[in-house]
Amino acid sequence: MKVKICGLSSVVDVKTCIDHGADYCGFILNYPKSHRFIQIDKAKELTNIEKKYTKYVGVLVSPKYQELEKFSKLNLDYFQLYGDYNEKLIYDIKSKFNKKIIVAIQVKKKEDVLNYKKFEKVADIILWDSFGLELSLDWNFDWIKSIETNVTKMIAGNINVDKLEKIFNLADIIDVSGALETNKVKDITKIKNFLNNLKKLTK
Repeated sequence: MKVKICGLSSVVDVKTCIDHGADYCGFILNYPKSHRFIQIDKAKELTNIEKKYTKYVGVLVSPKYQELEKFSKLNLDYFQLYGDYNEKLIYDIKSKFNKKIIVAIQVKKKEDVLNYKKFEKVADIILWDSFGLELSLDWNFDWIKSIETNVTKMIAGNINVDKLEKIFNLADIIDVSGALETNKVKDITKIKNFLNNLKKLTK
């Protein structure tokens, strides 16, 4: 199981994630309501850090075309998209901006998890997340247990170190953010602890 650490906003955050084996680093690029939001100049600085085997993800909420164009110039491997999309729109973004795409499915009730079917043919990763956006809210991860798809599966929503064993192997990737913060700031000790605990499970 791989891990994405999201909402990074400092050089130390990013380097710590890379050095301790995070598979993906996520950056909040166009959603100022989030305390994790970063300006374009900071995004350039962070995405220019030597990433080794880590992938960089730009997290975007209903981005306008001009925003996609601007952020496509960053050293990103993926766009992670929240919003009202269909297969054609995702395909167009993917081909136009030459980025892999993580489609976020926001889950409030069990039926919501099935919305992934609209994007199976075009998404590189499907992310099932809560409706909270900047809030890390719980939902029942067991709802995706029976889903069989060839698309890489990612889950997010109030994931912390205590839940690792329970959710281990439920998805290909886990996406964690709020649990690695102290007073809304990424905590280096928590990041290291989380990544080290995940490594123990994957041995």
